[in-house]
Amino acid sequence: MRANIAAVLFDLDGTLIDSAPDLASATNAMLQRRGQAPLPYASLRLHAGSGARGMLSAAFGLTPLNPAYATLCDEFYADYEACMLQQTCVYRAVAPLLDRLDAQGLPWGIVTNKALRFAEPSLRALSLFARAKTLIAGDSTAYTKPHPEPLFEAARRIGVPPSSCVYIGDDPRDVLAGRAAGMATLAAAWGYLGPD
Repeated sequence: MRANIAAVLFDLDGTLIDSAPDLASATNAMLQRRGQAPLPYASLRLHAGSGARGMLSAAFGLTPLNPAYATLCDEFYADYEACMLQQTCVYRAVAPLLDRLDAQGLPWGIVTNKALRFAEPSLRALSLFARAKTLIAGDSTAYTKPHPEPLFEAARRIGVPPSSCVYIGDDPRDVLAGRAAGMATLAAAWGYLGPD
């Protein structure tokens, strides 16, 4: 690690918060409406880091290129919005880390591909929104991770150079984005990490 760290940036889902139970609930609600058996949570959790894309792929074998994808994606978002705060929680080991960063006066923020309409209410409900120095959501810039621009924007908003930031995430996109931004980059081994 570098000695000149001035800020710590986190991915959201699978890094700061465990939202997989609610993502899985939304997915299984869609399956049940179609008379299909729900999928086991363990199999859905592997895809939670990819949000709607991952859930719809696991449940229906669809990719964004499928003509039915957009309609099912809207349905998934509606189901997820209705249940997204039922089981989502801050990872137990992360809470003391955030407390320590706050106690040391080291600013921290969040860079996620999750849309602001889902990210902000989740952070408010979990009492993280007011503590974070910045929130860059998937629709905050013209790019999403693995492009480094969301990380550059977070550093700009906090007022520190990217080279003085650490970025922590649980997905290969996070590692690629962090490295492309010139940030010290760490993998959250407790996160979703993907099926591979």
